[in-house]
Amino acid sequence: MSEGDTCRADLWLWRARFFKTRTLAAEFVEKRRIRLTRGGLESRLDKPARPVKVGDRLVFALGGRVVAIVVEALGERRGPAEEARRLYSTLGGDGDTPPL
Repeated sequence: MSEGDTCRADLWLWRARFFKTRTLAAEFVEKRRIRLTRGGLESRLDKPARPVKVGDRLVFALGGRVVAIVVEALGERRGPAEEARRLYSTLGGDGDTPPL
């Protein structure tokens, strides 16, 4: 797997607009509040530099809601909300998980 196939967890969460700053995303990851499922194996992200790749499933609680998503793209930048929304798809629920 090359570096181009992955993205740091904190960077991806920031690009996808789940957090207003990358620092907040990093702190959230360090508190082990995100479950990652890859290849049927579940683990908790524990370091902001842990890689995320397309196809990964992430589950975490944010703003009093449980967010369950699949990483669809890694992104190149933190763009507008419409661009950020294309980085993931929701699992179950109403399909309306608003990013921050």
